[in-house]
Amino acid sequence: MGQTKSRFRQFTDEQWQRIEPLLPSNHGRQGHPFRDNRKVVEAIAYRYRTGIPWRDLPCSSARHKHNSSRAGHRGARSNHKNRPPQDCEPAGHGIGRSRGGLTTKIHSAVDGRGRPLANVVTGGQRNDGAMLAEVLADIHVPRQGRGRPRTRPDAVIADKAYSSGTIRRQLRGRGISAVIPEKSDTIAARQRRGGRGGRLPKLDVDLYKGRNVVERSFALARQWRALATRYGKLATTYRAAVTLCAILTWLRTLGDTP
Repeated sequence: MGQTKSRFRQFTDEQWQRIEPLLPSNHGRQGHPFRDNRKVVEAIAYRYRTGIPWRDLPCSSARHKHNSSRAGHRGARSNHKNRPPQDCEPAGHGIGRSRGGLTTKIHSAVDGRGRPLANVVTGGQRNDGAMLAEVLADIHVPRQGRGRPRTRPDAVIADKAYSSGTIRRQLRGRGISAVIPEKSDTIAARQRRGGRGGRLPKLDVDLYKGRNVVERSFALARQWRALATRYGKLATTYRAAVTLCAILTWLRTLGDTP
C-alpha cells in the first residue's frame, strides 16, 4: 500500500483516486467553491483525528481561501436548516444526559472484518436495542454488477442489551438470524415458570465469538480525539466525521488498487 508523504495526510494518492469521483462538484454551486477538494478533506480528517481547533490547523493543511470577487456572487444558500428532512439536525443535536453527563452515542453495524456498514448518532441516554431497527435500515451495500443493494444481513451478532422478544421477532420477520445471548434475569424467570417459561433461544457460541469485531471498530474510531470527545455542536457534522473515519477504514482494507 502506498505511503502518505506527510503526517498531515490521511489518504494515499491511490486511495484519493477512489473517493475523488464521489465528491460533489463545484459546477453550478453558489457560494465559495473549494479550490482543492483534497486539501479540504485532509484538513477535516486531521482536525478530527487530533481534536485541535480549526484555527490551529498547520499551514500545510492550506486553509480554505474565499473567492468573494466572483461576478454575481450572492453567498452560500445551503446550511443545516434547509437540507432534506432526512439530513436535518435532530432535536437536542444528538446530545443526551447519561451517567457520564452530557454525552453522544454512536450506534454502528459492521461486517465480519470490522468495516462499518451503518452509523447512527444519538444522545448518550438512548437504549442500544431501541436503535437497532434504525441502524439496520441504514445498511445499503452495493453489489458487484447488477442488482439492488443488500439491505439485509445474514445474522446480527449483538450483546445482551439487544436481548428482547421484540428484537428477536423483528429479526425473525426479516429472515435474519439473531446471535444474541439471553439475559441472566430472563433465564431465571423462565426457570421459575418451569414448562410455561418456554424454551431458551438458541445461541451459536462459535459465531458469537466474533462479536468483539464491533468493539475493535469502536476502539479504532475513538483514536480520533474529536470522536472520543465531542467538541462540535451539530450532530450532522459529528456524524460526517464518523463517516469519514469509516471511509478510511474501508480504504485500508480495500488496498490501493482502484
